[in-house]
Amino acid sequence: MNNPEKADLNRREFLRGGSFATLMTMLGGVELIRPAPVRALDLEEFVPFQVKCAVIGLGAWGREMLATLTRLKTAQIVAVCDPYPASLRRGAGSAPGATAVEDYRKILDDPEVQAVIIATPTHQHRDLAIAALEAGKHVYCEAPLAGTIDDARAIARAARSAFKQVFQTGLQLRSFPHRHFLLDFVRTGAAGKPVKAYAQWHKKQSWRSTSANPDRERELNWRLRRETSTGLVGEIGIHQIDAMRWFLDARPVSVNGFGSLIRWNDGREIPDTVEAVFGFPGGVRFTYACTLANSFDSEYDLLHGTDAAIMVRGANAWMFKEVDAALLGWEVYAHKDQFHNETGIALVANATKSAPERNSSREEEASFTTTPLYHALEAFLTNAHERSTAIEDFAATFDAADQAALVTYLAGLKMQPAAGYIEGYESAVMAITAQEAILKGDAVAFQKEWFELE
Repeated sequence: MNNPEKADLNRREFLRGGSFATLMTMLGGVELIRPAPVRALDLEEFVPFQVKCAVIGLGAWGREMLATLTRLKTAQIVAVCDPYPASLRRGAGSAPGATAVEDYRKILDDPEVQAVIIATPTHQHRDLAIAALEAGKHVYCEAPLAGTIDDARAIARAARSAFKQVFQTGLQLRSFPHRHFLLDFVRTGAAGKPVKAYAQWHKKQSWRSTSANPDRERELNWRLRRETSTGLVGEIGIHQIDAMRWFLDARPVSVNGFGSLIRWNDGREIPDTVEAVFGFPGGVRFTYACTLANSFDSEYDLLHGTDAAIMVRGANAWMFKEVDAALLGWEVYAHKDQFHNETGIALVANATKSAPERNSSREEEASFTTTPLYHALEAFLTNAHERSTAIEDFAATFDAADQAALVTYLAGLKMQPAAGYIEGYESAVMAITAQEAILKGDAVAFQKEWFELE
């Protein structure tokens, strides 16, 4: 029997990453190694602030978020919420001292709660997120932002209006230091001109949860119904889709979709195997493939350029240079490993001198143990504190009623990298439109106005 809520965690399992460095290097890969991160807060350091948080939605992923928050000293978990008593009890056990409630409105009415983390099913995000913003709370809303473009637009508009609060979408890779290192690498043209891109997520599992209670089982399997789900491309693929759009630095102009129900023909309405081909300006195409019917090759992202291909998996990346690619200068200083007849060059950011030969190219990332979720929640808490403190400082120095001046003042704040309402909205438009194309088995052209909030 399946674990009732295990699939909720699997939907973003690829974010944990994995390692097949040896295989990649033997294929001639050049490993891209991000330098050991400098943590903003060491576990033994004094904690300069705490944000009082509440988690709404205590399924498997909500509990994962709760567990991550307990590792962050800047988080003080004061409340948890879930309408299902068993889930509430289970989640509350991980947050001793937190108030446990079934009605989220009690959390929004509590002036002690400064920030809410929304981890409910996608189709329930709209009412929760807007109500939380109207209640003056900082909001972290899981991705996808919503199940329809209209709902996503409504949330984004509300977040834009609530400029005194931080609104963050759960596109965790936007806060992941490793991806920022790679983004700089791509944007400087190290791979040449983009040619095409590919990403996949392969995991053989049913995506179905079971329960002795038929009504509860229906609630748990909201992702298997068209009316409540954005399908594999939205519930799983949105992270990789958003990351590739970020790397390509462009909006798509079209998407072609394909979907089949091959392995899990159990009455579900959502295909278990899909492909979406996004067309970008200049003829660049990005293919996203996802299946619940086979696990081979797991998950990764691959960007092809005219000078090299960059492959990313979790916190690891490799470069495969074309033989006619020009030298960029850093190769002189990079560590080199010999594999059969090929020489792999390990890329270390900010290298300034030759590195001694070694058996492994993974020493630089030995201390890199935190997940994208950890970085995303850390950024959310830091930004929430910074925004609240800045508003207090403004009110103490200037005219608190001058909203225009306050907006300008807040715009000058230096915030931690994170996905805001714009990134959340645009990625939702991409995923929801791709799901439409998949269900139709046809191509859909993106309209410019779909990406606008007006």
